Amino acid sequence: MASAERGVSAPPEVAFNTATDPDRISAWLPEPLLSADPSRDGDAERLRARWDARRTDWSAELCVEPADAGGSWLRLELGGGGAEADRLAGEALTNLVREVADNLQAG
Repeated sequence: MASAERGVSAPPEVAFNTATDPDRISAWLPEPLLSADPSRDGDAERLRARWDARRTDWSAELCVEPADAGGSWLRLELGGGGAEADRLAGEALTNLVREVADNLQAG
């Protein structure tokens, strides 16, 4: 299992809603997981979503937590992808941070 972490200058709810928005998922989530529907849960301190691809070993779990100055801390755990999983996890979070920023500018 590979993992990556990033901070983003957006409230947790904005980051989480962007990450789980069906219209934005293809911009950041690795291709084998695009057909998986996320399961969502969370509380006031932590928002979570999980994707499990059917018929493959791919999975992803995203945790969004509050950070200083109204921002968020994102942690992605990526299963599957073999030796490239660490790189894919980092790229996915970089792309998600870009999507969150685009979402803030659009709204």
